[in-house]
Amino acid sequence: MKIKPFGTSEIILQAWKKGIVVPGFNIPYLPMMEPVVRALRDTGTFGLIMVARLEWIKFKSGSMKSIRDEYEKQKDLRFTRLHLDHVPVIDEDNLLTDFETIISEAIGLGYDSVMIDGSRLSLEDNIKSTRKITALAHSAGIPVEAELGAVMGHESGPLPPYEELFATGKGFTSLEEALKFVKETQTDWLSVAIGNVHGAISTAARTEKKIEARLAIPHLEKINNTLHIPLVLHGGTGIAKEYLMQSFKQGIAKINIATAIRQPYEKLMNSSVKAAQDAVYNEMLDIIRKQLEIAGSANRIFDDSNI
Repeated sequence: MKIKPFGTSEIILQAWKKGIVVPGFNIPYLPMMEPVVRALRDTGTFGLIMVARLEWIKFKSGSMKSIRDEYEKQKDLRFTRLHLDHVPVIDEDNLLTDFETIISEAIGLGYDSVMIDGSRLSLEDNIKSTRKITALAHSAGIPVEAELGAVMGHESGPLPPYEELFATGKGFTSLEEALKFVKETQTDWLSVAIGNVHGAISTAARTEKKIEARLAIPHLEKINNTLHIPLVLHGGTGIAKEYLMQSFKQGIAKINIATAIRQPYEKLMNSSVKAAQDAVYNEMLDIIRKQLEIAGSANRIFDDSNI
C-alpha cells in the first residue's frame, strides 16, 4: 500500500520541533530548478522550491504554471515541496495586486503552501488580508506563511544605512503586534524582520554584493517564546553563519535563499546554460554542507515509514 507523503505543514512542524531549518530556494529562471533539486537529492536534504510574484514579473520564471510544470518534471517528494513565495498586497512598486486571485490560482495548480505579504499595510489591514488567505488555503488543506514587520531590500530606492536600521530596530517585527496578528489570522508560519534584508531586485542593483546583515537574536528569542509557531527568515543570503545557527535554535524553521544561487546563474546564463546550472549546483552544495550544515536533514525530519 502506498503511504501518502507528509504535507508541507507537517514537515515544517517536525523541523521546527527538532530545531532543523528547511531552506527555500527561489527560481527566477526555469533552468535553475534542475540543479537545485539535484543538490537536495544528492545531499539527502529537504528543501522547498519557491517562486515569488516578482520572479515572473521582473525575472524570467514565466508564470506560476511554468514553475509548477517544471517542478512536476524535477520533483522528488522525499526532498522537495512547491511553495508560493511573496505575493504582496502592495508590491515593491507600491501598486495594489490581485493577491486573492493569484493565490487562488496557485492553490488550484497544486502548490503545497502559499505566502501572503501584507507587510506594507497597516496592522489591521494586514490582519484582514491575511485572514482571507488563511481561510482560503486552510479549506484546501495547505499552510500559509505571512509577514509582519519590514524585511527591506525589494524597494526601488536605496536602503537607509544598514547600521542605522539595525541600531534603531526600524521595521523590526513588534512582539505585541505579532501576538495579535497570529491569534487573529491563524497563520501557520510567520516571516519576521529582525535585521535581515532582501537582495536587491532592480536591474541596476541586482548584481551588487548583498549587504552583510546580522540578526537581533534576543528579539527573535522573545518572539519565539511568545508565538510558539514556526518562524521564517527571509533574505538568508549573506548573513553570518553564527547568527544563522543561533536563529535555528530560536524558532527559525524556514530560511529563504535567492541571491546566493541567482547571481552565479546570471553570470553565466548568456554564455552557457549548462555552465550556469553547474554554478548553481556547486553553490547549493556549499550552502547545504557548509553554510547551513543541514546535509541529510530529510531523514532527521521524518522517518521512512511516512515517505
